Amino acid sequence: MANILALIIFMLGGTNNYALSRERMVEEQIVKRGITDEKVIDAMGKVPREEFVPDNYKPYAYIDSPLPIGYEQTISQPFIVALMTYLIDLEGGKKVLEIGTGSGYGAAVLAEIAEEVYTIEILKPLAETAEERLTRLGYDNIKVRCGDGFFGWEDYAPYDAIVVTCAPGYIPRPLVDQLKIGGKMIIPVGESFQELLLVTKTEEGIKEESIIPVRFVPMKGEAEKRK
Repeated sequence: MANILALIIFMLGGTNNYALSRERMVEEQIVKRGITDEKVIDAMGKVPREEFVPDNYKPYAYIDSPLPIGYEQTISQPFIVALMTYLIDLEGGKKVLEIGTGSGYGAAVLAEIAEEVYTIEILKPLAETAEERLTRLGYDNIKVRCGDGFFGWEDYAPYDAIVVTCAPGYIPRPLVDQLKIGGKMIIPVGESFQELLLVTKTEEGIKEESIIPVRFVPMKGEAEKRK
């Protein structure tokens, strides 16, 4: 019901209401759910989510839901993007790897905080459109690559943080190897039922913390072969 009401309000206000809808989204969907990190709140308030969804979904850009972006992929629910960004404890000067570029929205949010963002998308059409979109919007601290995220992006490793937006059956070893000691990775793990895990790399290995049950699209490529 809240999503329907938000859509009606938006439609009555016309297409100039994106900024107002974004403010409402930050307050209602993020701050009131306990995300209080000002860096994350500011980033979510700056990135125009309507630019990252297909034209026919623009009126729905700020509802509390994932949305389809084609190729059986989705743009994540705003709260989940904010939560994952918050959990990796980002600061300026940090280098982040994202697995699963999708529309580029998550990379844009990360780039508002981190110094460098490296993002990988296995589906070439999505990688190309995301790169074009991010360039058009002025995100010059993001590098996009079309490839299999299971293997990470070794050229720029190690990373201060890794964000995975597609679900493998287990944590890929290459991603652990490319994480700095003390670094954090947020990743959904599982098949039919998934848990969002916060992984911290230590000198002794990794520490895993279960956050919440989630539902992400499955990780493609090598992850499918190793089920």
